[in-house]
Amino acid sequence: MAKTILLTGATGFLGSHLLEALIKESYKVIILKRSFSNAWRIDKFIDEIKSYNIDIVPIEKVFEEQKIDVVTHTATNYGRKKEKISEIVDVNLMFSLKLLETATDFNIHTFFNTDTLQCKNISDYTRSKKQFVEWLKAFGEANKVKVVNLRLEHMYGPGDDTNKFIVWLMEQMFSNTSEINLTKGEQKRDFVYINDIVNAYMLLLRQSEYLPQVSEFDVCTGKQISVREFVLKFKDTIELMSSKSISTKLNFGAIPYRKGEMMEVAENVTPLLDIGWKPNFTLADGLKLVVSEFIERGKNI
Repeated sequence: MAKTILLTGATGFLGSHLLEALIKESYKVIILKRSFSNAWRIDKFIDEIKSYNIDIVPIEKVFEEQKIDVVTHTATNYGRKKEKISEIVDVNLMFSLKLLETATDFNIHTFFNTDTLQCKNISDYTRSKKQFVEWLKAFGEANKVKVVNLRLEHMYGPGDDTNKFIVWLMEQMFSNTSEINLTKGEQKRDFVYINDIVNAYMLLLRQSEYLPQVSEFDVCTGKQISVREFVLKFKDTIELMSSKSISTKLNFGAIPYRKGEMMEVAENVTPLLDIGWKPNFTLADGLKLVVSEFIERGKNI
């Protein structure tokens, strides 16, 4: 009998891709969203899932009405829309903790959490995420619930938010904006295609019975490149796929690095590789898919 998954963040970039994969594998899916959430990414799946507006319905009622086996928590607040610190903390820590507490109260078997490979003190977002992880591990170590913490590197793919770096960069280049101010771009990042990230969740979900009480996995390719190299590669891909020359001037060094900027990501993909996962999309292939989707969407507007 297929497990019932409670999925948060289903209307977002990662959550919507994960929702599609869960449905394809015949899981029963319950989603939590807000009554005012923009659900354009999941409109085609609405009839196949049960949805609760968490700003209206008490979270306890969801667990009372549904026999949930696993919670997969992807909802997050990045703080990219100038939210107050209290608003970021409310989602990334307080709501997450309430969800975790309720899951343990109803004896849920496994709690999957979406974490980041960024360091704690880079932003309010990362600080709030890491604070929740401390509580998550404490619950797991106390045998209240099995926990699986997935630490993601820079995910990308078709349908991402317009305030994300890659989509913003693409829109600027397609518009032939006169110039784009950037940092020197010496910092290295690991760019992971969305399908590979979803495959990691699905693999761990299938193997959850065999995982220890507390486990943590870095979801990354193990191949980091500098942001400068990435931007130049992305520009080349856009010119190739669109058959147009991009005249936008890239002003590397015009913006200073953030305080505490990570120049390289500390990551270890080996535990994930050891259980059978591997990235199937190269950066070159992933960028072509992103640009292709962007061009097609533009044709249909």
